[in-house]
Amino acid sequence: MATTYNDLYLDIRQQLINHGISQPSLEAREIVAYVAGKTREQFFRDARIYAPDNVVQGSFELLERRLKGEPVAYIIGEWEFMGIPLDINSNVLIPRVDSEVLANCAIEWVKSKEDCRVLDLCTGSGSLGIAIAMHTDVSHVILADISPKALAVARRNIRRHNLSSRVACVRTDVMRPASISLGQYDLIVANPPYIPSGDIANLDPSVANYEPLEALDGGDDGLEFFRSIASGYFHLLKSEAALMFECGMGQSNAVRDILLRNGYSEIETFQDTLGIERVVAGIHT
Repeated sequence: MATTYNDLYLDIRQQLINHGISQPSLEAREIVAYVAGKTREQFFRDARIYAPDNVVQGSFELLERRLKGEPVAYIIGEWEFMGIPLDINSNVLIPRVDSEVLANCAIEWVKSKEDCRVLDLCTGSGSLGIAIAMHTDVSHVILADISPKALAVARRNIRRHNLSSRVACVRTDVMRPASISLGQYDLIVANPPYIPSGDIANLDPSVANYEPLEALDGGDDGLEFFRSIASGYFHLLKSEAALMFECGMGQSNAVRDILLRNGYSEIETFQDTLGIERVVAGIHT
């Protein structure tokens, strides 16, 4: 029986809903568009056109993988962040809407300055630093991570968006004090691992079984990376420069205290759309 792209999308969406997937509309669209080789715009344009049998079959094959737990971003090798398509694989976390709070705070900070040097720690795919670069005219962004495999993904995303003249990668271990050779910065952003080690096993299987553990595990209390970055990168910040963290639910007060103990001032928190304090920022004075 002939099936339009829209009917195929609705069938897959319904199965995702039945299995409790949190973003069924988005994921169904991504699956069908990927198998059909269409952009999102082409998918909507062709919604009433009949889908070839191989597209129908291929879409349901990918749906089966998704229902077994594999994230769509890893299945199709791409995900959007702040409207920017990014290469994604299992060596990096999948960018999430939660992180747009940090990205927007950073973008507003950069826009308020005449010129900025930005350091994005624990960068993974490079989503934060690349979003900052693409939404501002900042001329220097460094994407830093300990994982060579993550940096390989970040480099692909730099090339994908023609940012090589403004954005570069460096390997660094944020659990060690930063080398002064990294330079001085007006803004450091970090979305570090912040899940307490004991909570990892309780995460959704699509996270715990597929996303890189080293990008999730924040130590016994989930705060190890915050402490290390706040103390070990303080000397890389210029006077009146900012450090901005993304943190997990219920962690903002502890992160605020970490910043205060390490000499930061003017501490601010910023909420996500659910009212969770998702970003904590402090100033180097």
